[in-house]
Order: sequence, then C-alpha cells, then structure tokens
Amino acid sequence: MERRGNQRPGDSQVMEIDLLELFLELKRRWLIILIAAILCGGGVGAYSKFVITPQYESTAMMYILSKETTLASLADLQIGTQLTKDYQVIVVSRPVLEEVVETLNLGITYRELREKITLSNPTDTRILSITVQDPSPHMAKRIVDQISVTASNYIGEIMEMVPPKIIETGEVPQMKSSPSNGRNAAIGALIGIALVCGWVSLEVILNDTIQTEEDVTRYLDLAVLASVPERAGGDDEDSGKSKKKKKKKTGRGRQ
Repeated sequence: MERRGNQRPGDSQVMEIDLLELFLELKRRWLIILIAAILCGGGVGAYSKFVITPQYESTAMMYILSKETTLASLADLQIGTQLTKDYQVIVVSRPVLEEVVETLNLGITYRELREKITLSNPTDTRILSITVQDPSPHMAKRIVDQISVTASNYIGEIMEMVPPKIIETGEVPQMKSSPSNGRNAAIGALIGIALVCGWVSLEVILNDTIQTEEDVTRYLDLAVLASVPERAGGDDEDSGKSKKKKKKKTGRGRQ
C-alpha cells in the first residue's frame, strides 16, 4: 500500500504505508476494538429483540392441473408447468386479495396484503407454494388458507378450468421467521469492528510526522549524523530532587 505525504513542489515521491506498523497499531488498540464490538453488537441485538416486531410465516401448497391432465401426456405436463406461472400472477391479483381482505376483515389494503405474500414454484414441479408473513402466527395461517381457497375458486371460475387442488393447508408457526437476533447482533459487532479499524487505519495513513531516522532520510533528503536517546522520566525526577537538596544545604550554610 502507498500514499503521498508532505512533498516539495515537483517531487513525485510516494510515501509507503507500513502494513506491519498498521497491524501493530491495531493490536495495540485491541481493547477499544473489543469494546466497540460488544457495544455495537449488544445495541443492535437489543434493538432487534425489543424494538423490531417479530414475524411469523405460514405456508400452503397448491397442485396445478390442466383440464385434461394425464401422466402419460408430455404436452399436459408442459401445460401444467405454464399454468403454474399464470397462477402466480392470479393469486396476488387485486380481485383475489380484495376478497380475502373483506372476508377476514383485515383492515388493510390489498397492496399491503400483497407485501405479506411470497410465491414460489419448485423447479420441474407443478406445485405452487404460498407463504404469508404476519406478526400473529394464527393470523398468518388464516390468511394463507383463505388466499388458497379464494384463488382456487377464482381460477376455476374465470379460466373455466379444473381449479388447482389444495394439497397442504397452512399451520400455526411455533417459531418466528424474523428477525434473527443472533445474526443481527453479529452484524452489529462486525460493523463496530470495521468502524474502529477504519478509524485507526485512517489515523495511521494521515500521520505524516517524522518518527524514525529512515523518515528523515526518505522525506527530507537529509543524512542523520547522530541521535540523542530519550532519558527516562525517573532520572529527570531524581536529578531534579538532588538539585533541590543541594540548594537547601547551601542555604543553611549561609545562615
């Protein structure tokens, strides 16, 4: 990795980022990273558990038939597969959903009900799965069952074909489908770690101060003739105390 530091005009020198230095800086601040992960993960997990409304899913399945379906007829099988795609559109059509809303007195619009519905068709099958998501597990079952019955009757009446057969009604879910508190907490922890690591990395990258002899030679084009080691703080304090003691002794002698 490379970055440009403070350079003189016309100088195209590039400042290199020491990855080892960056790693050591991150290692030195491991406690801050850990605290950020715990706080962010705990905060997001608590929000997911106590604020977000849990959702429950119930699923019903319908078997699509053509009017003259026979197992020996490849054409009928292909027709049934094509009808499955058509039925996916009809199931969430406005007349079907409005009748479901009116029958169950849901108090919502058909557009809002459509947002609760998920349709799926397993590959190479003529089975249509209808899944409804709702905060109430019992209401999720009631809605998916009513959609299945209403859609089957509507398809048979409008398309003048054998209506699809309901092969499995919905059941009352025992466990919520969302949100996943553990997954959200893990995502929050990762976000916290990423934020702190990004902040530390940016701090290291933007730090263009001269810190080593190599930095003097590289960025100032000057040769280092000598270096003065830093004295320990304890020595300075001891020397300061000894000087004070000498001053006191000299003062007493004069008296």
